[in-house]
Amino acid sequence: MNDAQRQSYRGNEAVLAWRAEVVAAGGAERAASFEAGEQGISAWITREAAAAWAACGAFECVALGYLAASSALIAVFAENLAHPVKLFGAQALVAGMILALCRVEARAAERAERQGHTFLAKFWHFWRHWYPHLFFLFCFEELGKLVHLVTPGWKDAKLIAFDQWLTGVNPSLWLERFAHPALNEFMQFAYFTYFVYLLILGGILYYRRDWGSYWGVMTYSAVGYVFGYVIAIFFPVQSPWFTFAGMWHSNLTGGTFTALVNLIEKCGRVHGAAFPSQHVAGAVAALWGARRHRRWLFWIFLPCILCMCVSTVYVRNHYLADVFGGMVTGTLGYVIGRWVMDTPKAVAAAAR
Repeated sequence: MNDAQRQSYRGNEAVLAWRAEVVAAGGAERAASFEAGEQGISAWITREAAAAWAACGAFECVALGYLAASSALIAVFAENLAHPVKLFGAQALVAGMILALCRVEARAAERAERQGHTFLAKFWHFWRHWYPHLFFLFCFEELGKLVHLVTPGWKDAKLIAFDQWLTGVNPSLWLERFAHPALNEFMQFAYFTYFVYLLILGGILYYRRDWGSYWGVMTYSAVGYVFGYVIAIFFPVQSPWFTFAGMWHSNLTGGTFTALVNLIEKCGRVHGAAFPSQHVAGAVAALWGARRHRRWLFWIFLPCILCMCVSTVYVRNHYLADVFGGMVTGTLGYVIGRWVMDTPKAVAAAAR
């Protein structure tokens, strides 16, 4: 090899070494960039999660607390469930949706302060206030899969014995002697009114922009329902509709409301979760809420809710013990809910 060839070879080695250094430097830069990106994403997630939690109020604390507790029970007693992973995933999804909604609405509220109340701001504000009804529905329907999570079998015999001790009869069977299409229709109407008490009270408070009272009522209901959900998981009761099936002489026939309630029950009836009655608990929590925040509405609700309590037994969906249990949990929801609402930031700033 002559001098020219040696110089050319050395030059090539230098070029290759330079390229290697460039590649190495580029790789290190990309690695550093990737690591910084990961840290940036992690920081963004942490920041958004903290902002979402800050946007939550007392209602979300109760709702997310229930989801966390029931998820823990699902994890502990997973062998008693057919699809525990699906249930756990559904609960995680609902919790994520609640946090995301609170965060999005808070951001929309901040933007509205600067730009005025746009359609999107009003849209998110509406759903931020009315999603609790969908949450209650989700939790109740989910109970159909959780009733035997902890305790196998049904506990109806204990409630039947209580009813007989108290009244000397099985009330839902005994009431059949009074069955008549007109009375059936009235009782089904009274039973149906359960769906409107919280809507009416919440609607009035929402229209009046009385946010403190509005979220107070929602929180009373949430606490009362949570008591009922937990009791139903540990003390499964399937209701007279199933226990006494075949013992009645005929079906309850009526008119429009009878057909409507039958359709609702056909599409959403839960096998179990009868004790305590969530119908009664929700109505009683709304009743106490009306007494505190709109006294005139309390006197309108009172006779309607009393009729509804009787109807739950008449239409064969509950034992008398279920009704008493619902009254207790609904009242507890109100009492404890008032205490919860006295805590700082019970009403999130964005939810006002």
